[in-house]
This record gives sequence, C-alpha cells and structure tokens, in this order.
Amino acid sequence: MIHQYKNNGYNIILDVNSGSVHVVDDAVYDAVEAASSIMPELEKAQELPGEVISAVREALKGRYEETLIQESLDDIQELIDAEELFTKDVYQTYVTDFKKRETVVKALCLHIAHDCNLACRYCFAEEGEYHGRRALMSFEVGRKALDFLIANSGSRRNLEVDFFGGEPLMNWEVVKQLVEYGRSKEAEYNKRFRFTLTTNGILLDDEVMEFCNREMSNVVLSLDGRKEINDLMRPSRNGKGSYDIIVPKFQKFAESRKQMNYYVRGTFTRNNLDFSEDVIHFADLGFKQMSIEPVVSLPEEPYSIREEDIPKIMEEYDKLAVEYIKRKKEGRGFNFFHFMIDLQQGPCVAKRLSGCGSGTEYLAVTPWGDLYPCHQFVGEEGYLLGNVDTGVTNTAVRDEFKLCNVYAKDKCRDCFARFYCSGGCAANSFKFHGSITDAYDIGCEMQKKRIECAIMIKAALADE
Repeated sequence: MIHQYKNNGYNIILDVNSGSVHVVDDAVYDAVEAASSIMPELEKAQELPGEVISAVREALKGRYEETLIQESLDDIQELIDAEELFTKDVYQTYVTDFKKRETVVKALCLHIAHDCNLACRYCFAEEGEYHGRRALMSFEVGRKALDFLIANSGSRRNLEVDFFGGEPLMNWEVVKQLVEYGRSKEAEYNKRFRFTLTTNGILLDDEVMEFCNREMSNVVLSLDGRKEINDLMRPSRNGKGSYDIIVPKFQKFAESRKQMNYYVRGTFTRNNLDFSEDVIHFADLGFKQMSIEPVVSLPEEPYSIREEDIPKIMEEYDKLAVEYIKRKKEGRGFNFFHFMIDLQQGPCVAKRLSGCGSGTEYLAVTPWGDLYPCHQFVGEEGYLLGNVDTGVTNTAVRDEFKLCNVYAKDKCRDCFARFYCSGGCAANSFKFHGSITDAYDIGCEMQKKRIECAIMIKAALADE
C-alpha cells in the first residue's frame, strides 16, 4: 500500500507496509502515483511489469523529459529492490499467532480517587464519579491491585502504574503509601515499577513536587491553553477558573523536572478550534513537553467537534507544524506529542497491531477494586472484567480485546495510518458505535492529519 501527499512544499511517499518514507521530486511523485493506480501492490523485489512502465510513461509524457521519466522509473525499481516501495503486508500472517499470545498484565491505571475539585464541562468521568459514587481508594485495595499486577505480569520486569482520578492528589497519602509498598516488592519479585501521575494541579505543592521528582517517571499536568479557554471548560466547583491557580505551579514543577518527563496536556473543543494558539501559548509559558487532544463527546453537546469542523482542524495542524519547525530551527523548540514519530524503528509488532493493550496488558482499577479494560470503560458494567480479589473472571471480554487489532476493523484494513494509530481507541469506537472493532471517524481524520504533519516535520528538520 502506498500513501502519497504534499505538505509544506514536500512531496512525500509512504510505503505503508514497510514504513519507509521517501521525499521525492515531482517526477518520481507523479510516476509512483501512476504506477499505484494500476498496480496497488507489487511483489517484493519484483521487476516493474511492462504494463506499469507503459502507464507511467503515458502519464508523464509531455510533462517531463524522457530522460527524467526513465530516471524516475529507475528510482522506483531501486526502491522496490530494496523492499522500500510496493512491499507486501507481512503483518497479516502474524495475526494468527498474535491472537494466541499469552495474556500478561504490565500496566494498571489506579483510580485512586473517584472525586475531583474541578467541574470540567467535558469530563468523561462525570467530575470523577464515573457513573457511580464518589470514593477514595484505600491502601488495602491499592495493595491488592499491585499484588495482582505482580502475580499476572509473568516474566516481565518493568511494570507501569498510573495514579488517576478524578483528582489523585485528593488521596495523596494513599498514593505515597502505595509507591512505598511497590518499591518494597521490587527486589523480592525482580520487578521495577514505573509510577506516573495525572493531576489538575489545584493541590500541587512543594511536598508533592519533591515526592514526584523522586518517584514519578512521568507526570501529566492538565491545562487547556489560554486563560479564557481553560477557565471556560475547567472551572472549580464554585464556578471560578483554575488557570491563575495552576499555571505558576506547573511552571515551577516543569522547571524542577528540568523540562523533562512531564506533559502539559490540554483538550480542545468547538470553543477553541484555533487550538494551535493554545499549544503556542504553552510554549510561550516556557513548557517544553505538551499535548492537546480533541474532545470526544456526542454531537448533542455544544462543545463537541463535528464533521464540519474538520477542515478548520486540518488547517490548525498544518499551522502548528510550520510553527513547530520554525521554533525548532531557531533553537527554542518544544515537543508536541502527536508530532513525535519514530520512522527508524517504531513500536513492536504487537503495538502496531493492537495499540495500547487495553483489556489485556493494561487494566483500570476502581476505588473498590473492580477491573475494567481501561479508564474510559469504568462504569460500563458489560465490560467489568473482575476484581483484585478474584482476578479477571470475565474472560470473554478479555478475549474480545485480545482479538481487537487492525485486521479486525474494516475501517483500518485499507488505511495508511493503521500501523501508526494501531486501530485507534477502543473506548471511542464503543462510545460512538457500540463496538470496539469500529472506529471514531472524526478522530481517524485528525489522526491521519497528525501523522502526515509528523512525517513532514521529519523531512523539514532533516534539511538542516
């Protein structure tokens, strides 16, 4: 499969199955386009068929000199010989073995607090309640969760635990106790815990920062961008904005972590379709690591992103990409999560096929110890997997997620982005279609655009 596009003056060709990316001149770009139209997939290292050569010559005739046309054909053949163009899909044959793989849990999202001190308007967790009751996780439940993770992690040494909410700092003492407990088990079981935390920052103080800098491998700081945007969507329970409270704390925290191992993470909605301005605002505040995600909500919500918003969103990603390159070249760059892409190696085969591993490798734990496929499924009783006392008992749901991969999704099979997004978010698919093997269509369009921008950025920075 070939994907071709033009962005910011670059002609880019992506060979989907090999992951090879080529920045080419107009003649090669047009020649590959002509070849693709009649021969979508060629055998590896095969000579270009005569009918393809004829089609390319006919398509380029009168537009390019004959010598340039021949050079373009030679370039295409050279890339085919190197197995970097028109390659076969080698992952399709891997699926059978992939489905039979042993289920090993390697990450937990601990819902340490089903409560929150903000009232974010778009919150899928309903201000921390998750379709249920307010509750704080006890140390005992958290301890059982860590024991469950150790017991079900097989020979895997590195384990991940994210303290999530609601707002985790509302149950800070238990967070500290669980970190201490996890560390006490590392040598005994030959494990290493990687703890992370997601916080809105209201309760962030020097003691929390010091502890996080010592124990947390990564910290996600929730902020939606400019003051007026953030305060509209992320008010406190009394209706007042949170921007002025949290921004100075976040700036101090980022500096204390030497501008590494954190993310300022925002959400953009229909209220700020000009979200590139919010990312630039993050950068102007001094942050170096950032992300801003599209809100995922049903169309009836006034802040929801709709199909008619897509052209504007595409423009914003292009605008952001150009500014991103400019600042990188000026020596004042920043990292934007969706533009960070590895073209040399990328994720392993399992990740390429199934993504985050929700429901199998990654589980969410409620304050009372119930297990769900991920934090976005919490409260959906049909997806209750078990609890920390019994382990996973609903193996049918676990196996449903185990079989969820890009080849199980009709919308993914012919999509150029499938090995980058790995089929997208199962929770978003369920939210919009009632099935984890469908896809959130608006999200797909945005993801494809981000990937195109990320590849173009690599090309632009390689010119330096």
